[in-house]
Amino acid sequence: MEDVDTPRNVAGAADGILKTLEVFGFEWDGPVLYQSARIDAYAAALEQLKRAGLAYGCACSRKEIADSATRHAVDGGLTYPGTCRAGLPAGRAERAWRLRVTDEEIAFDDRIQGRQAQHLERDVGDFVLRRADGLFAYQLAVVVDDEFQNISSIVRGADLLASTPRQIWLQRCLNFATPSYAHLPVAANLAGEKLSKQTKAMPLRAEAAASELVQALVFLGQAVPRELAGATVGEVWAWAREGWSFAAIPRRPAIVFAPD
Repeated sequence: MEDVDTPRNVAGAADGILKTLEVFGFEWDGPVLYQSARIDAYAAALEQLKRAGLAYGCACSRKEIADSATRHAVDGGLTYPGTCRAGLPAGRAERAWRLRVTDEEIAFDDRIQGRQAQHLERDVGDFVLRRADGLFAYQLAVVVDDEFQNISSIVRGADLLASTPRQIWLQRCLNFATPSYAHLPVAANLAGEKLSKQTKAMPLRAEAAASELVQALVFLGQAVPRELAGATVGEVWAWAREGWSFAAIPRRPAIVFAPD
């Protein structure tokens, strides 16, 4: 449960997510892991990177970065210009901690989207591990948690494709294994925006869980038989376990989705 960004947490939201997953037939392999209970693990990883000379303190504010950055990053932000890389400016204290990157190519073969590559120094710059507000960054938290849970295969939305090279670099810096990756196409509206609360997408209907699952299977290119239209949640899962075809998933980052 990704709740490390405490200012954005909404009371009861985590329980609501878990209940929704249960209604839709999902099951856990073990206890649910909460990032908010893992702060010591993230701190230990950051200390490891500091000792190795791979992490450094950064005094820059967002305005200072905006004023000095010369390139946009692949995720829509700004490429960090390396202002504090050689040490903090005189009289300044660190606000955040960043990970040093190199200009070598970080590449991986995604099972759905094909070969992906970035030159982190050019495309992202040294990226944040602990933010100015003291909270640990998403990139560090997920890498440490994946290693802790022995994750070998990651299947997630293609909106996270741009983050993967950073996570692979972090894995290398921490001497972690690199999982295999498969980035599914995300559902988008006619403007190309990912469906979400921000884009006023309709929520999942718990009372129609089986038909929602069927729509998801069709969206992912699966050859769903007509008789599954009136099936139960258990019957949909039973068919999916036998009929699932990874090769049928569309090889693109987003698909316009118009629900019935």
